[in-house]
Amino acid sequence: MSPDRDDGDHQGASRGGGLTTGEVARRLGVAPTTVRSWDRRYGLGPTAHTGGRHRRWTAVDVARLERMCALTATGLPPAEAARLALDEAGPRAPAPQVASVRSALPAARGRSRAGTGLRLGDVRQECKGVARAALRLDAAALDGLLGAAIEEHGLVAAWSEVIMPTLQAVGRKWETSGERYVEVEHFLSWHVSGVLRRHAPPAVADRPGATTVLACVPGENHTLPLEVLAAALAERGLPVRMFGGALPVESLVAAVRRTGPAAVGLWAQSRTTASRPLAQHVAALEWGVRGARRKPVVLTLGPGWAGQTVPGSPHPSGLAHALTAVESIALR
Repeated sequence: MSPDRDDGDHQGASRGGGLTTGEVARRLGVAPTTVRSWDRRYGLGPTAHTGGRHRRWTAVDVARLERMCALTATGLPPAEAARLALDEAGPRAPAPQVASVRSALPAARGRSRAGTGLRLGDVRQECKGVARAALRLDAAALDGLLGAAIEEHGLVAAWSEVIMPTLQAVGRKWETSGERYVEVEHFLSWHVSGVLRRHAPPAVADRPGATTVLACVPGENHTLPLEVLAAALAERGLPVRMFGGALPVESLVAAVRRTGPAAVGLWAQSRTTASRPLAQHVAALEWGVRGARRKPVVLTLGPGWAGQTVPGSPHPSGLAHALTAVESIALR
């Protein structure tokens, strides 16, 4: 059977008016079996059948399915999305099996344990939508969901409660699936980075003694946590200089000497890249006129520093704590 035909469809069937199930599925970007399942389970089928078993979907029918797709992309369970799609479409005689389904539908909740193929755990509802868009490699939906999360919850909460849990779930999936899902992790990371840049305020002008330098240690390329920290600092009106991944030691030293920062944040994702001697070296750098020399406070950021205490260098446990530490240093 051709994938663009439903049971009983035949070539040229769409000439009778409306779209076939296969044509609707291609338009929505889902499998024909998904369209049939939504019809069977939730009553989201075509308003009428024509020509015996031939199924014809009108523009109104397709619009209802498009709404279903949009709602599930936000993380709503399919049953709840179907209820909303049917309610928004106005009165319509539901299939007999839908009445019992509707009566049992739960109200939408703020958190979800539902599956997407990723072990998300007890997280915000938006995580499921972000995970689904990432798994589908749906760029437009992913950008929209990430941007909406930042606008609704703010940068810190969106990162801590939506973006980071989804990134961690994708990472776990990759680790347990061999080389599968690497493209999903790269895709999600790239779009998170883009959304952070679009939602970050303009760079804050330098203020002597208030700048923060952010960089990954040599050999470290996980920049996203520093990108969100840089954006959050800019939101608070604090000047920041972001140098990204794997900054060589000599370049880091040059940047610190040239900017004279109050704080230097060094990110290490793994213990193999975290270097206590490097942190101590940066913390010992001095600048300024004789008699008024200054040194930066070095913050060791990231899980790589766990168990590697650097005297005089705070080790914030997360974004919120890092923001508090930098603010207290920069505003002295």
